[in-house]
Amino acid sequence: MERLSAPARLMIVSDLDHTMVDHHDAENLSLLRFNALWEAHYRNNSLLVFSTGRSPTLYKQLRKEKPMLTPDITIMSVGTEITYGDKMVPDNGWVEILNQKWDRKIVTEEASKFPELTLQSETEQRAHKISFYVNKDKAQTVTKTLSEILKNRGLDVKIIYSGGMDLDILPQGAGKGQALAYLLKKFKTEGKLPINTLVCGDSGNDAELFSIPDVYGVMVSNAQEELLQWHAANAKNNPNIIHATERCAAGIIQAVGHFNLGPSTSPRDIKDEPEGDPNSIYAGHEVVKMYLFYERWRRAEIDNCEVYLSCLKATGDPSGVYVSPQGVELSFAEVVDELRKHYGDKQGKPYRVWVDRVLSTEIGPGSWLVKYHKWESSGEERKGSVNSAMIRIKDGHDFSYMHVHVTWLEGFGANDDRIWL
Repeated sequence: MERLSAPARLMIVSDLDHTMVDHHDAENLSLLRFNALWEAHYRNNSLLVFSTGRSPTLYKQLRKEKPMLTPDITIMSVGTEITYGDKMVPDNGWVEILNQKWDRKIVTEEASKFPELTLQSETEQRAHKISFYVNKDKAQTVTKTLSEILKNRGLDVKIIYSGGMDLDILPQGAGKGQALAYLLKKFKTEGKLPINTLVCGDSGNDAELFSIPDVYGVMVSNAQEELLQWHAANAKNNPNIIHATERCAAGIIQAVGHFNLGPSTSPRDIKDEPEGDPNSIYAGHEVVKMYLFYERWRRAEIDNCEVYLSCLKATGDPSGVYVSPQGVELSFAEVVDELRKHYGDKQGKPYRVWVDRVLSTEIGPGSWLVKYHKWESSGEERKGSVNSAMIRIKDGHDFSYMHVHVTWLEGFGANDDRIWL
């Protein structure tokens, strides 16, 4: 990735559904715990890769439904599409590889002759992926027979069965594992091979990820039988692959700690006031802590204590300025006074706050520019802003906000006329 001038400290490559995202966690707490950990400790020097069977359409839908971070790289459609950044720029080199010995028309023609196969929705049909539903008891026979037919027609394909119902037909060179291998080779050529890579999954279409040499792997506690069976048959004695005791994103955090890949305590698991730790002041980390305090204050999960507000007020430079989306300029003391009015206004409600894309740049001795997206969700309602903060860190422990500027993200709050904190 261009934003990293050196090899990534850690690259996490994670499946989404039932791995990073827990659909049985109504409050998304494990995902929010991971978000806080990543933005506080890893965003600046590491890479986050989402590897999903979802098409771009369903991937974007999931991002609207869940408090997901923006990944550096997205591998979609079971490893047949690789894109970069928030604008999802496609990797054309990967497309050229997948075109070899692949003919979508022939695959569709032959697969249509199997009554056991039910075509999935149009959004799930991609240039290098054709997807069906099939009953579990028919999957093995259909896979074997169809593979032979397509081979006889001169194609080189692979058929992946996962989730107890999904059957995907891809070029032989495609798949989550091959896509990751391609990326690692690309990074190595550029002299930016990540120092450590952790792959994370729960189902059969994630098995290839765990086959890549020299990576760490975690099967989350809720991993499906098909993946556990693959592991028992192929990697049972591999110490670099674990079966977590925690579900989904919590299992990923557990693996980071198990393999000593870096900090593994999420700021969400630390209940303290919003003052800097004199032993570990880091601009991005302080931003994450600030908004966790903001959430807890409004949810009344901490005491309505003036000491907390005094500590918060002390983090703002006396001459500093906060500029709201409406263009209102406030001193940081006024911002804290405004926050005081909102204590407990979200108590008992499905209200959460998280930050995304927290990137810190040192622009002078002890002076940092931190840019980030801030999100609030309350039930179905979501609001977001693009923020930039000038932060001063003196002697490694004196932390203060010099300037904060906030702008609404398009379509996420422009009609809200209250002061956005």
